[in-house]
Amino acid sequence: MKKIIIKKKYYGTIDLAPGKNAYNIFVNVIRAFKENAPFNVNLLYSADKIKGFDNYQSGGCVKEIDELQMYIELCEIFNKNSDDAKVLKQKIEFVNDNAYVNLNISKRLILVNKKQASKTKNAYLFWDIENFSNVSPMFSHIIEPFEIEDEAIYVACNPDSLYLFKAEWEADLYDFGKTLQSFNFTKCDHGKNVADGVLLNNFKDLGPKDSDVYIITYDRELKELFNKACHESNNLYILDRKILS
Repeated sequence: MKKIIIKKKYYGTIDLAPGKNAYNIFVNVIRAFKENAPFNVNLLYSADKIKGFDNYQSGGCVKEIDELQMYIELCEIFNKNSDDAKVLKQKIEFVNDNAYVNLNISKRLILVNKKQASKTKNAYLFWDIENFSNVSPMFSHIIEPFEIEDEAIYVACNPDSLYLFKAEWEADLYDFGKTLQSFNFTKCDHGKNVADGVLLNNFKDLGPKDSDVYIITYDRELKELFNKACHESNNLYILDRKILS
């Protein structure tokens, strides 16, 4: 959450959308307000990028939708018209079927180990792919906007699930130029909750500090174990169960 103070006047607060471009948009909007310049979507994107939204794009433009929503909220704060941004957002959602197909995982991530997120240097993802195998939204809602590198992604699954779903997972990953082997991937042995245990051990062995850590599993016990093993300098995010509703 970012406070907006201009010439010692407090205007309110705004949650920046994920990714580096959101801060650039925020700066452009503040500058436009200071200079009494027009407010429109050109503050966010180039004309070519805006034209590109006419066509389907891999990932559903989720990051851009979040950025547009942030801009709309900024317009409300500054009492500016945002109709063009609302129209563009609706068009993107329609073109990409985003309004009813994709689940916005990032909106369901809960910070569990502290009240306020602290400043971090790195980001890691621990992903039980058989519990949450929706590959496309994983990239468009977490991996890409939070800029998580391949080597910082740990994926595990049990052998039965790998046998049943590997072809489907690989096909989805192909759209992003990846395979399971692009990450720290572990094919587990047979046994109850083996994949969960592998991810927890990966986390303990890594021992990250000053990092954002994202745990994508619905296993409540595993979430608690991650919390116990988490260094206090990390921001630990888990997936809220409400994503299934």
